Amino acid sequence: MVGLPGELLRSAEEFCRDELYSSMIYRALAEIEKDPHRRKLLEKIAEQEYEHYLFWRKLLGRDCSVGRPRVGLMAAGYRLLGPAFTLRLLERGERETIRKYREMLLHLPGAERAKLEEIIRDEKEHERRLLEELEDARIKYLGYVALGLADAIVEITGVHTGFLGATSNTIVAGVAGLVVGFSAAMSMAGAAYIQAKHSKEENPPVSAIVTGISYILSVVLLALPYFLTKSMLLSFTASILVGITLTGAFTYYSTVIQEKPFTRELAESTALLLGTAAASYAFGELLGTILGIKGIIE
Repeated sequence: MVGLPGELLRSAEEFCRDELYSSMIYRALAEIEKDPHRRKLLEKIAEQEYEHYLFWRKLLGRDCSVGRPRVGLMAAGYRLLGPAFTLRLLERGERETIRKYREMLLHLPGAERAKLEEIIRDEKEHERRLLEELEDARIKYLGYVALGLADAIVEITGVHTGFLGATSNTIVAGVAGLVVGFSAAMSMAGAAYIQAKHSKEENPPVSAIVTGISYILSVVLLALPYFLTKSMLLSFTASILVGITLTGAFTYYSTVIQEKPFTRELAESTALLLGTAAASYAFGELLGTILGIKGIIE
């Protein structure tokens, strides 16, 4: 065992737990992976991660234990969100680990340093091989999900916000959002179908269904607050929060897959949403005042 000062000892213990976690996660993913080639790759990586764990355990001179909740969470993500998202998420963590390992190299003697350099090469090879295996049907239709989700959030938020300035009747605003949203979903699904017909990669019916379902689900979630309370301000606030949450969830998913900065992408999407809301409110308030709509549909 190499004698390490307190701070480095804590880092080694963290690395030990991380490598054990990684081994357990990759093994769990291999068990649910149906593709034989990808399953074999995941099993191999799990074995290598376990060897890395043994290195850190030996360096520590004691074992390091971990729980299983994170393993189950990653396995569920693999099933629901696909291998592309889950594996890229794992590799994000491993890149940071490689950086920390390079810092640790400076404090280790010859044999341990050579072994850690080998571990670093393994981690970099994991990333390269996994990225080669990230063929996922979900990625092909990611743009259609974005089309349905983004358009629904901006358009229906605009409808609801316009009614915020025109009436205090939440049911009217909610129903208006659903009616406009359903019609727009059919229109967007048709546009997606036509767009996919000119592509050799996407299936037109699947593209239309993905776009339409994304749109309708967003519309329903955005309209729901208007049927749960009679306060227009509370309904509007809740709907805006739903829109931001949906935007954030999709933005995080897409930025992990496309390896883009999450904060900037989320800021741009949120600014567009709030800007649309502000403009719609001003227009609705103007119409409500000029036409006297508030007095008609209170």
